[in-house]
Amino acid sequence: MASVFLYHVVGDLTVGKPELVEFTETQTVEAAIRAIGESTECGIPVWKTRSQKGLIENAEMRRKRFVGILNSLDIVAFLAREECLADQEKAMKTPVSEVVLPDNSLLKELDPATRLIDALEMMKQGVKRLLVPKSVVWRGMSKRFSILYNGKWLKNIDTSNPAANANRPSTSSPVPIRDKFCCLSREDIIRFIIGCLGALAPIPLSSIYSLGIINPNYCSIEASRPAIDATQKLPSDPPAVAVIDPMADDYNKIIGEISATKLWKCDYLAAAWALANFSAGQFVMGVEDNISSSSLPDFAVNPMVTNANTANSRGGIVRPKKFSSRSIGFVSNPTNSSLSVSRSMYRGRSAPLTCKETSSLAAVMAQMLSHRATHVWVTDAENEDHLVGVVGYADILAAVTRPLPTTNPETHSCSSMLINQA
Repeated sequence: MASVFLYHVVGDLTVGKPELVEFTETQTVEAAIRAIGESTECGIPVWKTRSQKGLIENAEMRRKRFVGILNSLDIVAFLAREECLADQEKAMKTPVSEVVLPDNSLLKELDPATRLIDALEMMKQGVKRLLVPKSVVWRGMSKRFSILYNGKWLKNIDTSNPAANANRPSTSSPVPIRDKFCCLSREDIIRFIIGCLGALAPIPLSSIYSLGIINPNYCSIEASRPAIDATQKLPSDPPAVAVIDPMADDYNKIIGEISATKLWKCDYLAAAWALANFSAGQFVMGVEDNISSSSLPDFAVNPMVTNANTANSRGGIVRPKKFSSRSIGFVSNPTNSSLSVSRSMYRGRSAPLTCKETSSLAAVMAQMLSHRATHVWVTDAENEDHLVGVVGYADILAAVTRPLPTTNPETHSCSSMLINQA
C-alpha cells in the first residue's frame, strides 16, 4: 500500500472546497438543471427538508435526510416520458423527489482526521460523495499541508516539543463550525492522486490491461434501436450507455454514448425530445441535413437552459425554433450547414472518450479529469473500432490501492525517495 494514502487524511482534500449548499427534494427539475451545471460528476446530492429549522443534527439524522444523487441522464430520461413531452412546462416544475432514485448509501459522513485509505475503501464499495465537517482547526493535518482558516496560516503542532506549543491554542480535537460541511467527490480524489504519481510508482505507468481494471460488463444499445430504450434500466456507475454497431467479426464498434457526461450541459428539453423520437445512432451522431423539415416539430427552447440560441433572450422569453439534433448542444455544427454531409462530420463533442487497453493508468486519469468525465471507453490495442470495456472511478481506485509490486533493490530505493519527497 502506498504510504501517501496512509499518512494523508480526508481533511487534506477539503482545502479550498466551498461550503455545501443543500439541494432539497422539494425543489424543481428546472432548478436541478441549473445546479447540475455547476456540479461535479454531472450530479447533485438531494436532501429531505429539515423537520425543524435551527435543529443541531447528528450524523445519523443527516444520513436519514440524504435521498440520493440526481444526474443529467436521470433528468433527460424523465423529460423524455410521454406525459412530460406533452406538457413540458409542468414537467420542469416537477419536484425532484419524483425523479431522483433514492439511495442513501451513496454518501458517507467522515471526520476530517479519517485516513485517506479508509475513505478510498468506502468509495471502492460504492460511496460517491464524502460529507466532511468544516473545521476551525484540527490536529492531524499531514506534514505536507498547511491550511488557511479565518485568514491565518496554521501549521501543524510539533507534538515532540511541548514547550514550543505552550502559547498555541489548544487543537487536540477538531473544532467544527456548526452545520458547515463540504462535499468531496471521486473527482476530487483523482485530482489528489494525479498530484502524487511518484509515490504510487510504478502503478501509474502500467497499462490498464496489465492492472486488470477494464470492466467488460458495460451497458450498451445498438444504434438502430430507439434511443429511449437506453433509459429502461439506467446504469448507476458509470451512468453511461454505449451506442454500438455490431460487426461481422463478432465485436462491437462504439459510435457514441448516452451518458450523464455528454448530457451535462446540453439543452435538456431538446435532448429529451430527441431521446424519445430518434434512434440511438441518430441521437448521438446527428440527423442528416437533408432530412425532411416537415418531420421536425416546432420546438420551444427552455429559457433557463443557456446555449448559443438562447443567450440573447431577455426577460425569460421563449423563442420557438425548428428542432435539429445539433440543438441538443453536444453535436458540433458543420462549416457549411447548406451542404448535405455524412454522419462522420457530426462527431465534435458527441464523440465518445476512448483509450486503448495499452494506455497507462496515468493517461486515463488525465483524460477523465481534462474532460470532466466519469469514465473512459476502452478499445482493442490493434483495432480502435473494437470496444472491449470501460474504466470508471471505482476501477481506478481499486488499482491505486492494491499492494505495490515487488521490485529490485535499486527500483525500491528510487520509489522510497519519491515517497519521502511526497
